[in-house]
Amino acid sequence: MSGWKAKRFWNSATAEPCDGGFTVRLDGRPVKTPAKAAFVLPTLAMAQAAAREWDAQHGAVNPDTMPVTRAANSAIDKLSVQFDEVVALLAAYGETDLLCYRATGPEALVARQAAAWDPLLTWAAQDLGAALVATAGVMHVAQPPQSLARLHALTAAFDKFRLAAFHDLVAISGSLVLGFAVVRGRISAAESFDISRIDETWQAEIWGVDETAAELEAFKRQAYLAADAFLALCG
Repeated sequence: MSGWKAKRFWNSATAEPCDGGFTVRLDGRPVKTPAKAAFVLPTLAMAQAAAREWDAQHGAVNPDTMPVTRAANSAIDKLSVQFDEVVALLAAYGETDLLCYRATGPEALVARQAAAWDPLLTWAAQDLGAALVATAGVMHVAQPPQSLARLHALTAAFDKFRLAAFHDLVAISGSLVLGFAVVRGRISAAESFDISRIDETWQAEIWGVDETAAELEAFKRQAYLAADAFLALCG
């Protein structure tokens, strides 16, 4: 039975108002989350996007083609009960943020990282109120406790739907600063992803593109952009 997959049984999916927000109905029947909770979304735009995903299914339902529905399910089923844990997990990225750990060489790579990452650390200090310390190499460097506390507070301020999107922005990039930069419109999601891949891009330029690595990067980019699109649907 482990290979069983749900198959399309409905003719049309519609986005409709419901108690507490908006939902998707399949031929009038409300969608439920995998945990059987009510599929209640914060905005009509999100419900409409989810409805389009359900309408696009043919034969077996493929969750991989339903990023809005999957993110919403995660927000409802997981973050409703694990909100504080996820906040702590994401805030901890500030202790080892990607932008704070620099190459020791060659000089061209060091310069490329500095050109892309230094302005964002300056922005984080000024706009987020969270100054972080950069270092060369991989040895851990302690960050100012007040900055870490500030980043935790900012992360905890998200609602569960925005936190679901923010989770992917941070986890995929490895940078809390990049996640906030996207959320606050400092840079685009596409630019943020490229900035997070400076080391990998450098290696590809030197040694050539590895097909497996390229496929993985394309998958991560798609997921990163999907998180940004979900964030926009939060209203």
